[in-house]
Amino acid sequence: MSALATNIHEILRDSFGYESFRPNQEEIISSSLGGRDTVAVLPTGAGKSICYQIPAIAREGLTLVISPLIALMKDQVDALEANGVAATFLNSTLDPAEASRRLSGLAEGRYSLLYAAPERILSGSFLDQLRRWGLASVAVDEAHCVSEWGHDFRPEYRQLGSLREHFPEVPFLALTATATEQVRLDLVSQLRLRDPAVFVASFNRPNLTYTVIPKSKASRQVFEFVTERRTESGIVYAQSRRGAEELATMLSQEGIAARPYHAGLEPEVRAANQDAFLRDEAKVICATVAFGMGIDKPNVRYVIHSDLPKNIESYYQETGRAGRDGLPSDCLLLFSEGDLVRNLRFLDEMSDPQAAEIARRQMEQMVDFARSSQCRRIDLLGYFGEKWPDENCSACDICLNPPETWDATIQGKKFLSCLFRIQQNSGFDLGLNHCVEVLTGANTEKIRKWGHESLSTYGIGKDLPRKQWADIGRQLIQLGHARQSSDQYRTVGITQTGIAFLKGSDSLSLTKSRLVDDGKGAGDVAKAGNIECDEGLFQELRTLRKRLADEREVPPYVVFGDQSLRHMARAYPSGGAEFLRVPGVGRKKLDDFGEAFLGAIESWLESNPPLQFTDPAPAPPPKMKSDNGLSPTAQISLDRFQEGKSVPEIACLRDLKETTIHSHIAASIEKGVFEAEPRDFFSEDEERRISSAAEVSEEGWARLGPIHDALGGDLDYSTLRYAKAFALRSSASKPVVDVS
Repeated sequence: MSALATNIHEILRDSFGYESFRPNQEEIISSSLGGRDTVAVLPTGAGKSICYQIPAIAREGLTLVISPLIALMKDQVDALEANGVAATFLNSTLDPAEASRRLSGLAEGRYSLLYAAPERILSGSFLDQLRRWGLASVAVDEAHCVSEWGHDFRPEYRQLGSLREHFPEVPFLALTATATEQVRLDLVSQLRLRDPAVFVASFNRPNLTYTVIPKSKASRQVFEFVTERRTESGIVYAQSRRGAEELATMLSQEGIAARPYHAGLEPEVRAANQDAFLRDEAKVICATVAFGMGIDKPNVRYVIHSDLPKNIESYYQETGRAGRDGLPSDCLLLFSEGDLVRNLRFLDEMSDPQAAEIARRQMEQMVDFARSSQCRRIDLLGYFGEKWPDENCSACDICLNPPETWDATIQGKKFLSCLFRIQQNSGFDLGLNHCVEVLTGANTEKIRKWGHESLSTYGIGKDLPRKQWADIGRQLIQLGHARQSSDQYRTVGITQTGIAFLKGSDSLSLTKSRLVDDGKGAGDVAKAGNIECDEGLFQELRTLRKRLADEREVPPYVVFGDQSLRHMARAYPSGGAEFLRVPGVGRKKLDDFGEAFLGAIESWLESNPPLQFTDPAPAPPPKMKSDNGLSPTAQISLDRFQEGKSVPEIACLRDLKETTIHSHIAASIEKGVFEAEPRDFFSEDEERRISSAAEVSEEGWARLGPIHDALGGDLDYSTLRYAKAFALRSSASKPVVDVS
């Protein structure tokens, strides 16, 4: 299939069953098809794989996908084959006969995509084979593994930069879900990318609800949470292998299908447990961090951290395995000061002081997140340099149940006065816990050593428990009334702001700690909602999906995701045209599964009346064209635009990306539906520059990437899209000349 003749929107619709791209996908695809090295940082569930799969289908030649985990390659290839895409993988799980068959297919050009691990790729013979197979592009998945600054560094990834020497003209696409600016710069350097286009999407996962509760009998809390969600798939993370085993055993004894996963299991056992989870035979996987990277299971409805993660990047990556299908999902963190103490003690035993200090700071950032009394999204996105625009995200424990505030003026002054007296008496600051012990009148060796039992503040805080005083101290640090040193001693002292408050008459309002056990169990955490549908029919369709998946020996989500099933159980499609309007249904899946699912829906309706739903489901627009050639969704955007609404206003009203609205209006211009003028969209000078770039481009208007690059990126893709629309409308209006 020629790239010039292929419309990426048609591939998206026909092969993957979706009407419109998600944010950044189209721009990343255009950059890759334009032959430019590209870096894509998209959150888990944002559709990274489509960013290399569609270009692979659209262009001539083979796309090599470098994937770190061979256990997942089969599932990824199965999913592509179910969509009618020619893909394969090569790894050590194949017997010699099967490997030989696939090598022959590669030599004959039968595949568009090849998945392989970095270890195989770097062998000399494999590089020679890639040349013979016509390598056209390279996609590096989980690209953060190349950087020592990342949270999951893999030495074998470090060597991938040598591929550039062997294939200097082949475009690279590096994809990851988590990469700070430092990691992005490092992976560009290590992979030897040349002037790459870099796309960094929002790190926000709007369908995830974040909750932190105090840990108290963790196994019981995990059981309560999981019991409320018995029919749903979830991941429970534990720090130790023993912890993962014990949680899996406990859940199994309670009648919940759970399996452990950690590096200490025999490889065949580990693989079998993962496979059972992917196929919905095990509802829960209890795992260490050895589990998860690259897991493509879309219907994980919750992730529980029964122990404190070591850093925010790991927490973000692990919670991101929930809700990949876009449906609401829950993330629960059980937090205790004991976890922090245990982890810090482990860091003290590290032989590399510099690495230990970096790990300590990362741990403290994680603890600050857990202790915080402000919106979880503000803290989480802020770590990646992104500012959350609102005060209330409506999807975290802080925003859904704002913490109570209380007048802590007296208590705040007691704490700050104690800090002042300690420094005045000793000539230096001490730690937070020492101040708490002085306030509560503790009789410790350190207090006696420094004579702090004689301080005027000794014992003035016996009316409150130590945990509450520690929380007051941490909030005073956050407010700037106190400071905490960044070295390993973490001493706390009063600031000038704190002294001013101590001497002044201002009041102080603090929040009540969210991490003091209030008697609520984990099961009390609010359960996320779903697309409203006929739940009885949904369960019938899940049963059918499981049977069809077992027959094909693939995970259920390869057949259809939960989102597709919920839309089926809401719309009750009765024919092929209606079935194609369900998100996730392409022509190949209509051919393979349409008869079975339409038959199941028809049988259900014979004995069950269809339900009516008042709230609109977030379904894409119907896949049909109006009389003027525009899709219904483009027509709606055009109508709003002609009513005088701006593109940002329409995007907000329709909950779509602005670039999508621009595409709709450009389509209406190209088809002659909207009689607009070029000067409404770009200047005369811009038109002249764009036209010149299009004329010298070997591909003309077929792809905007080369034109964008020729202009040095000065003009955005939306402007280029409008210019293309006017140019094609103009050429379409000219008489056709037969030159045969």
